[in-house]
Amino acid sequence: MRIDKLIANCTPATRREIKLCIKKRQVSVNSKVVSDPGFHVDENKDEIIFCGEKIKYSRYTYLMLNKPEGYISATYDKHYPVVVDLVPKEFAHARLFPVGRLDIDTHGLLLLTNDGDLAHKLLSPKSHVPKTYYVKSAKPVGKSETNSFEKGITLEEDFTTQPAIHKIISDDGYESLLTIYEGKFHQVKRMFEALGNEVVYLKRISMGSLTLDKLLAEGECRPLTGEELQKLKNEI
Repeated sequence: MRIDKLIANCTPATRREIKLCIKKRQVSVNSKVVSDPGFHVDENKDEIIFCGEKIKYSRYTYLMLNKPEGYISATYDKHYPVVVDLVPKEFAHARLFPVGRLDIDTHGLLLLTNDGDLAHKLLSPKSHVPKTYYVKSAKPVGKSETNSFEKGITLEEDFTTQPAIHKIISDDGYESLLTIYEGKFHQVKRMFEALGNEVVYLKRISMGSLTLDKLLAEGECRPLTGEELQKLKNEI
């Protein structure tokens, strides 16, 4: 790989800034100063120093975001802020995108990456990746609603949801956890609506083995650990 391309993939620096640093003799490979932006390096073996900092090459980036209300799950929108606006500058070069969607008023776990293959596999209906949501509803739910969720709920004339897992977690029945295996538009809200209820607060707390970090404040994100990423890959 060309050294200017590698540095551009690993840092927020522009190609112009990279060329200027090379011209100033501030880039080295295996302790030897590089003078050519087109110099080829082995990203897996060579030690690359850029302006005094060692470059750690990684082809893909994976971030866990605790999505707040008010953000669109997209990379661009004309009217609303988007989730990639929350990505720290140190990851701005990675061209991340959200894996799946959370509604603008939905909170919680959202995976951001530039690994299109992983994203496709996680979202594929064939993978059956479970997604668990914490739900506050306008009306209390009971055993009959739980039975309905677990049997599958007809949302459209030609679509019935796969059997879900539903657990009531408050004594008054207003709070529950719902695990689904698809990702239809507004699915959780529509499932509650089909039972004559309404979702007033919705937060995704897990996707497959990946669980929202309780230490992440809304709007914050962090890289996945190696263990988290490996477990996620093993599921698909």
